[in-house]
Amino acid sequence: MEAERRGWYDLVALVRSLTPEECLVPGYYRDPDWSVRDLVAHLGTWLAEAEIQLERLRAGTYRGHDIDIDALNAEFLAAMHDQSWPTCWVQANAGRTRMLDEWFKQHAISDEASWWVRKSGAEHYGQHMDRLRDWVAELHGRRERTAPGASAE
Repeated sequence: MEAERRGWYDLVALVRSLTPEECLVPGYYRDPDWSVRDLVAHLGTWLAEAEIQLERLRAGTYRGHDIDIDALNAEFLAAMHDQSWPTCWVQANAGRTRMLDEWFKQHAISDEASWWVRKSGAEHYGQHMDRLRDWVAELHGRRERTAPGASAE
């Protein structure tokens, strides 16, 4: 859980360094052409899915994590495609809060519960952090180049 917490706060610090308008600029990924909003929506939907699966574990209705990750990614992307930046940001924060709440409600922490928190949390953030750092730096650089008084190159 400590790795999840650290990863989340590293991600939040990067995202909060951007303006809402910068969060909508495509280029985080090129294929598909994602913005930070799309990344946050992607992470948020996985956090929400983890909460659902943790709830199923606790209720005894869990069926395992043999899932088609690419199909879920496509489904989640389609579901969040037209959502606004504030909606995606709130959804990701709510998804994480609900996942953590369900984690702490578990009667016993199973390997399956741990897998979902790793898959949607710490490991998942880690998969995206290097590119996010690079993209945020690029967006900050664009901001500096267009600031009043910036020298033309």
